[in-house]
Amino acid sequence: MKLSDSRSIDAAPALVWDAILDPQVLRACIPGCESLTGSVEDGYEAVVRQKVGPVSATFTGLVRLSDIIPGQSLTISGEGKGGAAGHAKGSAAVRFDAQGAGTLLTYDVDAAVGGKLAQLGSRIIDGFAKKLADEFFTRFQAAVEAGEADAAAPEEGAAPDETGTSKKGWFRRMIGG
Repeated sequence: MKLSDSRSIDAAPALVWDAILDPQVLRACIPGCESLTGSVEDGYEAVVRQKVGPVSATFTGLVRLSDIIPGQSLTISGEGKGGAAGHAKGSAAVRFDAQGAGTLLTYDVDAAVGGKLAQLGSRIIDGFAKKLADEFFTRFQAAVEAGEADAAAPEEGAAPDETGTSKKGWFRRMIGG
């Protein structure tokens, strides 16, 4: 199953790039993610709970960031095993382009499943994969834009950072700003 889409994110490309590399942001954006541990360099071990049609499973597996061109593009790939439910594997090639004061994020997703999940049929699987990718990037966009809004409306009494900008909000704290 393959799909492509793009999103206009109202945040500076540097902020979007920092967010996609942050494990806390990734964990918050992956639908059903119960845990995500590791690093960009070594990859992440993930536990994700999902329900696909009548099949519910907890997948354990790896998430890796590769083909990294700082500030421009990367590939997010993952594969997991869901016990009797089967296995899932997928990747998203993600590009970041400046668009005015914001960022155009474009992604190409490729996903495959096996085992019991594959028996559900391609229509259900394709619909689920599209929903999952859309939910990830919707959550990602919302998190980044909330962080940008926090930066635009500094909290009264907030101390300026090294750039002279006062920052507040969970997202800025999360990415170290």
